[in-house]
Amino acid sequence: MKAVENMDNQEFSMDDLVALCKRRGFIFQASDIYGGINGFWDYGPLGVELKNNLRDAWWRDMVLCPPIGPDGQPLDIKGLDTSIIQNPKAWVASGHVGGFNDPMVDCKESKLRYRADHLVIYKNKENGKMLAFLEGELDNSQLKKLKKLGGSDNLSDYDTALMTDLDASEYPNIVGPDVKDAGSLTEPRAFNMMFKTYVGATATEDDAAYLRPETAQGIFLNYRNVLSSSRVKPPFGIAQIGKAFRNEVTPRNFIFRSREFEQMEMEWFCHPDEAKMWMDFWMTERHNWWKSMGLSDANMILRPHDKDELSHYAKEGYGTSDIEFKWPFTRPGYGELEGIAHRCAFDLTQHQEHSGTKMEYVDPQAPDDRFIPHVIEPAAGLTRGVLAVLSEAYTVDESRPSKMFMKFKPELAPVKAAILPLVAKDGMPEVAQKLYMSLRKKMVTEIDVKQNIGKRYARHDEIGTPFCLTIDTQTLEDQTITVRHRDTMEQERISLDNAEKYLTEKLNA
Repeated sequence: MKAVENMDNQEFSMDDLVALCKRRGFIFQASDIYGGINGFWDYGPLGVELKNNLRDAWWRDMVLCPPIGPDGQPLDIKGLDTSIIQNPKAWVASGHVGGFNDPMVDCKESKLRYRADHLVIYKNKENGKMLAFLEGELDNSQLKKLKKLGGSDNLSDYDTALMTDLDASEYPNIVGPDVKDAGSLTEPRAFNMMFKTYVGATATEDDAAYLRPETAQGIFLNYRNVLSSSRVKPPFGIAQIGKAFRNEVTPRNFIFRSREFEQMEMEWFCHPDEAKMWMDFWMTERHNWWKSMGLSDANMILRPHDKDELSHYAKEGYGTSDIEFKWPFTRPGYGELEGIAHRCAFDLTQHQEHSGTKMEYVDPQAPDDRFIPHVIEPAAGLTRGVLAVLSEAYTVDESRPSKMFMKFKPELAPVKAAILPLVAKDGMPEVAQKLYMSLRKKMVTEIDVKQNIGKRYARHDEIGTPFCLTIDTQTLEDQTITVRHRDTMEQERISLDNAEKYLTEKLNA
């Protein structure tokens, strides 16, 4: 893959990041010993800690301690955990059964499948030759193919368009992404991305159900339950974190687009007249939250959707804006991290019509004020957020034995502190063990006695441990230890008895 620059103008590649994730136990290919399964990933010992830390930060800042609203008062947001499988009628009402389709293209030669709206067609302006590549920057091998089969590797010599924007008469002239001859791609056809399953023992079509493609509908189905049980009234929010499943045609770019993933979604129910105010509020609030998680302004933008991008539920409202991140595979461009959408009253109205359950809110203080709330939806991918945090943290530093380090915000770091006896003798391991036992219930701590101290520092640089505490000969003399700071590699001596207070203050700074 093409090398890209991190925020310090040093180069790293997506391959480097993927290799680190496997080597150090962040993320593994699912079913790896059987050759894997495309679009599914397992989170290793460090990856699950990183993901849980990001998840817990979102839940804390959205549910346990919600943001302060425009009036200076804390917002009211309740939490849910809804079932992955719902009554299939819910997905008919939401439009997923009839409309959750992507245009699918098959290659008759390579037997591979692609989304037509992800295939970029390069048409040579002079000779008319047409080649298809998956959207994103072309790497060196693709540029070589463009030159060999298209006649030039100068991108200015080509007009570009998505395959879905072409006339069907042009399809036979396209050379597919993984072949050398034109004419192997089929015409696009609709492909429903929901995973189908069966409930009960008979397994007939009458028992068909679906794994949820989003967590939002579970919230809408419980809107009245929360309204009646939790003493809330609009404006208020309902949030949940959970697994979602989409049978993606072309899962790719590591965990960026996968078939099983986790979402962090919140539905904000408000009076229709206040929707614009809340849309603006949540765009700002969510952008600032990702900054608080360590993502830099240099790598993030807020981009409003164009009219032709809008989902059906947003066309009549204030649209959708995406918080986009400069991913290693999109640089210098950006790709979606989180969407903030004005869903209008679409979902509640649909469920009211299909279920016969009234979704109006009636203000008990003003019973003539009846309305179906409009919804502002900040929806983020937790697993995609993990990839953004990993990408932001990856920092090249040629002066280190590891040649890089993971510059996690300490709150998100999988391991907060490492305790390292300089040598495995002279009483140092015993001092280290005692310190470890005093810290292990306060923060995620490792004790590491293997290899020389330089290799242990290198490992903790690669896993992003903010602080390494070294027990050495001086510790035995004066009860002080060396603290090594991950970001600067600076070292300082502190009292052994002060270690817990010191780390607590640094980690919460």
